[in-house]
Amino acid sequence: MRQFNIGWQRCLLTIFAAWVALPAAANTMAHIKETQTITIAHRESSVPFSFVNDGKPVGYSVDLCMKIVDAIKKELKLPQLKVNTLLVNTSTRIPAIAEGKADLECGSTTNNAERRKQVAFTIPHFFATTRMVVRSDSGIKNWTDLKDKKVVTTKGTTTVKLLNDRDKARNLNVRLLEGADHAESFNMVENFQADAFAMDDVLLFGLRAKAKDPEKFSVVGEALSTEPYAIMFRKDDPAFKEFVDKEVSKLMNDGEVTRLYEKWFKKPIPPKATTLAMPMGFLLRDTIRFPTDKVAD
Repeated sequence: MRQFNIGWQRCLLTIFAAWVALPAAANTMAHIKETQTITIAHRESSVPFSFVNDGKPVGYSVDLCMKIVDAIKKELKLPQLKVNTLLVNTSTRIPAIAEGKADLECGSTTNNAERRKQVAFTIPHFFATTRMVVRSDSGIKNWTDLKDKKVVTTKGTTTVKLLNDRDKARNLNVRLLEGADHAESFNMVENFQADAFAMDDVLLFGLRAKAKDPEKFSVVGEALSTEPYAIMFRKDDPAFKEFVDKEVSKLMNDGEVTRLYEKWFKKPIPPKATTLAMPMGFLLRDTIRFPTDKVAD
């Protein structure tokens, strides 16, 4: 009997230890309710999705996140819910979510299989294609024009592999450079340190719009890939994912996503009241009609 009791004690201790080891924020909604605080991660220069203007995070993705925050306030009956913000970059955004430093990442992050091993994503709110920005007088029109040129992309993004694959397939002898963030990568083209900056087209249009003289830069090249952008959150909380997916679907069905798209892609936006004038792509139009988090990898 003593051995039996000792065995049960050990079993219970093992179960208790496993329970204690669970991440404190595994139940995101309970954690938000307990702390009466939600933290959204944002970017500094991912125009028009997530960027800092007058010291505050703004953008298409930020607006979507704030709509989700409003739904959480209503669900938890916390109208005074405090919203904290956390500035992240391409290197820190995934750890910020995986380690529970932020509850939602409101940026320009691609949903792919490799990242889904660490985090979860909701329904895509944008589909970008990979192209490049160059100086308008460079003579570069497509990828084959990059032979023996210097091409920059941003550290930690999915574009690096695409460039390497294209370089090998076409034997371009491209010299690849990396910028710390999108702004630095664009500045390298602006300052003649690189001949081209390869990245998702919409980010390039946004950076071009912020330039001192936008007409000096052109977005060129056939699309190398399609990238679905989605809001990112913890992987170990399926209930929270279900809630966020339901809310994003509602925003799409109610026309709110379309209205926000019009606001950020077809109308003047800060800081210079420039207009991207980007029509909505067919993939996003289809997703709004039939919301799904399933993406092609």
